[in-house]
Amino acid sequence: MINIASAIQSLNKDNNNSHEFVIYGKPTTETEYQQNVKYISGADDNGSAIFSDTQPYTWQQVSIKQAELQADYDAKQYQRNRAEKYPSIQDQLDKLFHDINNGTLDNTGKFFTAINIVKTNNPKPSEDD
Repeated sequence: MINIASAIQSLNKDNNNSHEFVIYGKPTTETEYQQNVKYISGADDNGSAIFSDTQPYTWQQVSIKQAELQADYDAKQYQRNRAEKYPSIQDQLDKLFHDINNGTLDNTGKFFTAINIVKTNNPKPSEDD
């Protein structure tokens, strides 16, 4: 699950900002966001944070960004599934070497077959999904 902190960090990056913040709990509503997300505007002489009276991002901006990030994360589940199933890089290179050496560097070779099995068993979702 993508959290509020990730959404704020992404908004910072998108807007070329560096707002520092502290989150208390796990805000899920506008009221909780306003009460529990504090943006830091500076530090006092002792190095303690000084919190701003305003928030640079609205709850709507943060919750929309969080939903976008979650959708992107969910859409890439197939990539995480594939990554777990691929042979190690060493094994892939070994298969590739033998295919080149044996003249089977095509869709009948061991390298292609090993990679193709993973891709077939963990397909990329269609654009309609």
